[in-house]
Amino acid sequence: MEPFSPLNWFRRSSSQASCRTALSSQPSLEAAVNEVAAALAGGSSADLALVFASTHYASDLQRLLPLLQRRLKATHWLGCAGGGVIGTTAKGNASELEKEPALSITMLQLPGAILKPFYLETQSLPDLDGPAQHWQEWVGADPFNARSMLLLVDPSSRSINDLISGLDYAYPTTTKLGGIAGPHNAPHGSLFFDDRVVMGAVGCSFGGDWNLEVVVAQGCKPIGPVFAIEQVQKNILLELSHENQRDSPMACLQRVLDDLSEEEREMVRHSLFLGIERRDLVLAGTGAPQPQGAFLVRNLIGVDPKNGAVAVAEQIRAGQNVQFQLREAEASRQESELLLGAARERNTSPPLFGLLMACLGRGHGLYGVPNGDVHIARKLMAELPIAGVFCNGEIGPAGGVGATHIHGYTACWGLLRHDPSSSEPAKSV
Repeated sequence: MEPFSPLNWFRRSSSQASCRTALSSQPSLEAAVNEVAAALAGGSSADLALVFASTHYASDLQRLLPLLQRRLKATHWLGCAGGGVIGTTAKGNASELEKEPALSITMLQLPGAILKPFYLETQSLPDLDGPAQHWQEWVGADPFNARSMLLLVDPSSRSINDLISGLDYAYPTTTKLGGIAGPHNAPHGSLFFDDRVVMGAVGCSFGGDWNLEVVVAQGCKPIGPVFAIEQVQKNILLELSHENQRDSPMACLQRVLDDLSEEEREMVRHSLFLGIERRDLVLAGTGAPQPQGAFLVRNLIGVDPKNGAVAVAEQIRAGQNVQFQLREAEASRQESELLLGAARERNTSPPLFGLLMACLGRGHGLYGVPNGDVHIARKLMAELPIAGVFCNGEIGPAGGVGATHIHGYTACWGLLRHDPSSSEPAKSV
């Protein structure tokens, strides 16, 4: 039985869900705050305010939340700085503002939600070999009221992979979405929490009647066959096999290149990656395997011409499957349309809000035109309010479910839905 809360009961009976957004590209922080505050003036207090600001304002970031809180009311404030900002104006126009000053504000009123914001100092983490309860106490979020989780990490943080692994360990059924904030030269962090700018990590768990449905689009197309890893040393591939033929990774890649078009071979010069299949992994604590064919795309970081070995930006092991990948705009469009379209078809009601954590390598650099990912989402969900940030690493599960990873060149979407039918009742304490 869910613990009785007069506030939650009142909200369920009398409040309506709402999402109010504002976006500014004013060159000064104070002018940007004035513009978004004027656009949002007159609205009721929000349960959660999401704030995304360009690192162009880095020297002024410590003034941002106090300035906003003088004009706008919200119970919780959360966000980060990034190399670019994604937002929606009060008139409903969604944009990706890259490499320019920008401030995006989203005010969410979520009746029936159980929200638990948290701030984590990450100089030392709980023991990954200790009880999961230690991690849960450190975060402060009840796993029975955490259906999904937003996680934002400062770029100065160490052991980010261990942090993500620990959160998966402590919250095995909670889907996680987020990103690594943008770096800057000012002597403070890149994360926003309540009225402060902080380092470490910040986030919020979503429970009760609300859930963030996560969609991860990696923007690559596979080339060549799926190879099995036969020999490996840490992150260095030494030997691959396909159809009982073993060879060095470079020899395998050469055979793949022989079957490509001239245009694809040119793309290999700057857009070649390796996909590592995750189907053999099991999410800790659930017994549920990852979906078959879910590839985690990783950079190729070095080649040994003497033996044809290849270094990969990921720890790998013998027995895993891999496939070479090309980052390509049309493949990214098709993948995003397929995944977001499937999310739309799975649900009878549209999401209230779309959170987008996108790689700095996407945007105009990938699509050749502005607003590439936003336009894809708006093509499928025309009225969707969208906000987010361009990250230095995107956080989400490969294939949309299962264990959480840091991605590159990826668009990680969180579709915020009112979904009371599938919420689990909280345990009494």
